[in-house]
Amino acid sequence: MIQLLAALAMILVGDAARAQPDSWRQEWPETDFSRSAVDFAEIVSGGPPKDGIPAIDAPRFRKASDETRLDPREPVMSYAPKGVPGRAYPIRYLMWHEIVNDVVADIPIAVTYCPLCNSGMVFDTRIDGMPHTFGVSGKLRHSDMIMYDRQTESWWQQAVGEGIVGALTGQRLTALPARMESWQAFRAAHPDGLVLDEPDRARAYGHNPYVGYDGARRPFLYTGENPPHGIPPLARVVRVGERAWPLERLRQAGRIEEAGVTLEWRPGQASALDSDRIAEGREVGDVVVRDAQGQDIAYDIPFAFAFHAFYPKGGWMLGRGAR
Repeated sequence: MIQLLAALAMILVGDAARAQPDSWRQEWPETDFSRSAVDFAEIVSGGPPKDGIPAIDAPRFRKASDETRLDPREPVMSYAPKGVPGRAYPIRYLMWHEIVNDVVADIPIAVTYCPLCNSGMVFDTRIDGMPHTFGVSGKLRHSDMIMYDRQTESWWQQAVGEGIVGALTGQRLTALPARMESWQAFRAAHPDGLVLDEPDRARAYGHNPYVGYDGARRPFLYTGENPPHGIPPLARVVRVGERAWPLERLRQAGRIEEAGVTLEWRPGQASALDSDRIAEGREVGDVVVRDAQGQDIAYDIPFAFAFHAFYPKGGWMLGRGAR
């Protein structure tokens, strides 16, 4: 699989020079390409066309206590605002759909996951008070998914929740406190919770289409710099704002208190990007991040290359101070 991705990358990168608005307008007639915050040459096709990876709309849920298909170690994206049952969105589904448009506690949200960056984030999709829904453009920048909103067909960088092309260029989505955690951890914390039901699509749910990606030497369709300090590009980091803590450092420490936040690690979660069966992936563990008042805050666990690409001046928390 890794060799196939590398071969495809060479073809697609070769096409990048031709990837300019004139060649995009037929597929994107509503997108305002006169407004952009990025170099168009950085945007490449990921392979699938617009909506070739179908986002999930009007998601169906079942009680967590009734779910029997998920292995205890499988990762889920979880969102649990106060006053309503927590919701789990299994990575086995997000792997194939990347976005779930939902409404929780009367707030419209987009649950997003980019496998190539391991970036999982939940956003409040209200922009100037108006709700928006999102789809998958089929485009990548720095190997990260570019989403689009269906109201203006502006393009959005998933890793930072920022509009980068179109009428909403420069707008920012609010990241909500969410976790990527094991199914067993979610179920223990939310016995009355809900879990996304299996979509009615012909997909190999529970299987990883990027077998061995965790161990790849180079990210797919990424041509940028490697991270500094000798950190491998595909090492996971815990990103809080513009700081990144290497996951390996947190794993060894178990608990870190720095920069006004507390990070905790415990075993029990499988990597979704290792083995063919997600449930058999190598141990990456569960991470919880809270502020000085003990409240959950928004964070992400991307690969190191993605943090470096989108936060080139960000701080690397290496145990000897930020770098």
